[in-house]
Amino acid sequence: MGTNLHGAHVTLRPASAEDIPALVAIRRTPEVFARWRGGDDLADAVTTDLAEPGTETLVIEVGGRVVGAVQWYAENDDEYRHAGMDIYLDPAHHGRGYGTDAVRTLARHLVDDHHYHRLIIDPAADNTAAIRCYEKVGFRPVGVMRQYERGSDGTWHDNLLMDLLAAELV
Repeated sequence: MGTNLHGAHVTLRPASAEDIPALVAIRRTPEVFARWRGGDDLADAVTTDLAEPGTETLVIEVGGRVVGAVQWYAENDDEYRHAGMDIYLDPAHHGRGYGTDAVRTLARHLVDDHHYHRLIIDPAADNTAAIRCYEKVGFRPVGVMRQYERGSDGTWHDNLLMDLLAAELV
């Protein structure tokens, strides 16, 4: 992508190696680690995420400070074309609208600049704060993916599949 995206409160910019320490610190917080995990070597996990083929990772900045990351990937087969996203935000910045602004800013970019007509996101079914955030942007629940993700406790957990059509972007 190479360009910065500006929301009402956040700036999204391509993540770089210099961002790894800040992203590791955020991933290390118990609230984020419980959802994103990463094993014993979080620096390696973040580095691997940044190098993931087909996935674009952007840092979320507020006032020049890294407060999280948002990723997106695409299915570009003409029969199934859509983009998906995922996000984590430093819990110290929860409840301020930064997550919603980041999701909305990326969604607008994917719709307006990349011409995706459909976006998806799949939060843990019990992650009510994330689900509310996505609903504010216009995402709607479309189904539960049962036993979709293995939790840190070793058991399988459900995720909620949500989608957003370009015309529904709030």
